[in-house]
Amino acid sequence: MAEPSKVIHVRNVGHEISENDLLQLFQPFGVITKLVMLRAKNQALIQMQDVPSAVSALHFYGNTQPSIRGRNVYVQFSSHQELTTIDQSQGRGDEPNRILLVTIHHVLYPITVDVLYQVFSPHGSVEKIVTFQKSAGFQALIQYQSQQSSITARTALQGRNIYDGCCQLDIQFSNLDELQVNYNNDRSRDFTNPNLPTEQKGRPPQLGYGDAGNMYGVQGSGPRTVGYPQMPNAAAIAAAFGGGLPPGITGTNDRCTLLVSNLNPDRIDEDKLFNLFSLYGNIVRIKLLRNKPDHALIQMGDGFQAELAVHFLKGAMLFDKRLEVNFSKHPNITQGADTHDYSNSNLNRFNRNAAKNYRYCCSPTKMIHLSTLPQDITEDEIVTLLEEHGTIVNSKVFEMNGKKQGLVQFETEDQATEALVCKHATSLSGSVIRISYSQLQNI
Repeated sequence: MAEPSKVIHVRNVGHEISENDLLQLFQPFGVITKLVMLRAKNQALIQMQDVPSAVSALHFYGNTQPSIRGRNVYVQFSSHQELTTIDQSQGRGDEPNRILLVTIHHVLYPITVDVLYQVFSPHGSVEKIVTFQKSAGFQALIQYQSQQSSITARTALQGRNIYDGCCQLDIQFSNLDELQVNYNNDRSRDFTNPNLPTEQKGRPPQLGYGDAGNMYGVQGSGPRTVGYPQMPNAAAIAAAFGGGLPPGITGTNDRCTLLVSNLNPDRIDEDKLFNLFSLYGNIVRIKLLRNKPDHALIQMGDGFQAELAVHFLKGAMLFDKRLEVNFSKHPNITQGADTHDYSNSNLNRFNRNAAKNYRYCCSPTKMIHLSTLPQDITEDEIVTLLEEHGTIVNSKVFEMNGKKQGLVQFETEDQATEALVCKHATSLSGSVIRISYSQLQNI
């Protein structure tokens, strides 16, 4: 741990955590003089009035794991003794560089490489574009041929909307030196090398993230590369999370089976658990423990997917119960009469386009996204379908790539989770609807 400082460094600050949440966590220990949210890094810096206040806070949270909205956060002394304007700029990326980090807020329409090229190419020669999903939202790295072009683009486009009233651009300078792109498709493109393949060829048809492929890798100066020996295609998966795994995820776990406890035995079943846990990986088998009706075993496709499920669902609310999700001592679930096998289910989300699904992994939110809807669906029909699960604050039906989709915002995350587990994969006018969490803050 760094030497004591009045500045506290907080990690694993998810998008659902607000400044006020952090203030409530640290105000009992003294006056907070500054708070800086580093959204792009899932981190925050908090400056207490004096060193003893910070020491008291870290001493307390050294014995008690701090948790906000069901997510564990990790605290340590910052290497900064004082937060100055220069210190705060580390989260904004104000040092000019030819690579831009672009965060797009309030995304209501699909953002592809072609869309971004149309927006950014008028300001200079664009060499490479890589897109990805992080807790901060939909992001892209855009590499210009010259630093001057990136400066011009940032000056001209910062704060602008791509479409009227949505898709707002938040542009920083990246600290990367070079983007490496291995595939030319709608998620990544190397305009200096048009001969790259669109996807990895000859991918093995296996459970797990083998089909993510080595989509692209991000290279920077200094010792930024981390090896994950248990993870095939680690670079591709890290890239799907924006160049690095989420804070707290090791990528080295090899335990596939989870023990889920504190379930509501009156309302839970295997399919509902499948609907929730399949957001984070393929499901092999699920077994409700008859001698412990509030416990279940869930076998994920691989250890990384199991780690994601623990990370994002530990402490989540389901049917008025706070879930406890841990790794099981059992390496797998044996087939039996009371075991449900999902290994061949076409509802597993990671059989195809796994990298895309990794981008959408997040903690439960108040907003759910509905897809594969009937073409003639109305907003009222969606509200009627879901309103039994809670108070609907807002809703929207829209068309993307010729297909009807919807967004529904509930009053609480618990209500959105209940709607997801109860209505995902149900039939509506002949269409099997798919539901996932949306990271949009509002509609």
